Amino acid sequence: MQQNQRTITEKTYHKLTLKIGLTGFSYRVWDTLQKNIVAFQEIHFDRNDKTKKVEDWYEHAFFNSTDLRKSYDEVQVIHDNNLNTFVPNALFDEAYLGSYLQYNTKVFETDFFTHDSLEAYGMHNVYIPYVHLNNFLVDKFGQFDYQHAASILVRRLLDLSKNATEKKMFVHLAATHFEIIVLQNQHVLLYNSFDYKTPEDLLYYVLFTAEQLQLNPEQFPLEFLGNISTEYPVFQLVYAYVRNVNLFDMSHCKTNNNYSNALNSEHFILFQS
Repeated sequence: MQQNQRTITEKTYHKLTLKIGLTGFSYRVWDTLQKNIVAFQEIHFDRNDKTKKVEDWYEHAFFNSTDLRKSYDEVQVIHDNNLNTFVPNALFDEAYLGSYLQYNTKVFETDFFTHDSLEAYGMHNVYIPYVHLNNFLVDKFGQFDYQHAASILVRRLLDLSKNATEKKMFVHLAATHFEIIVLQNQHVLLYNSFDYKTPEDLLYYVLFTAEQLQLNPEQFPLEFLGNISTEYPVFQLVYAYVRNVNLFDMSHCKTNNNYSNALNSEHFILFQS
């Protein structure tokens, strides 16, 4: 969806990007003249309170945020869920979006399916957006563009891996789930999302993925990004089994902000959108 055009006297020269989920959201405000981030916030919901719908939590957060009550030239929404799959262009048909998801997601006839095009890399990301949250945001901002979090994550990792000829595994870590992406020569060999509760859960999926792709744990490079540090038990456990483990280098991703490497890693998708 396209933003309504503003006259030059109405323009704010600011763009709002929201990364939305069912347990909270984050946002950044981008100065389109200075080309930098001028505001950032993360909001978590108390989902133990079953009396409120997700939209109620969003309404409360918007009411209490000066940034979210402002007007913007452009609004971008990022849907963060695991209801997605990547499809090569050769196999993609827009008339059958739901069929691509039925193998890894429980789909219903009433579901709304859409897709992001990663044309430079010859594939599409098919997904189910949060329609009820889109409707909520339409009431707040009018029309806006939206895409899936995995589209941004995979596209940016591919962009930043243009000189990588060997197979490399990336693990993007959040509080209760993580993504594994394996790239080589700017091609996606594997993408998947997993829920986890313990570091051992994550280790199992990393080693299983390595086995399926014939990656030697003594040799293949693995880079963590997301909510992770070298002190985390999950990093230390994986390091005991996979020798070439590092944190993703954030130095080349910080040209538009002064936030720490840790924040740039944790909010990689939002900051790189």
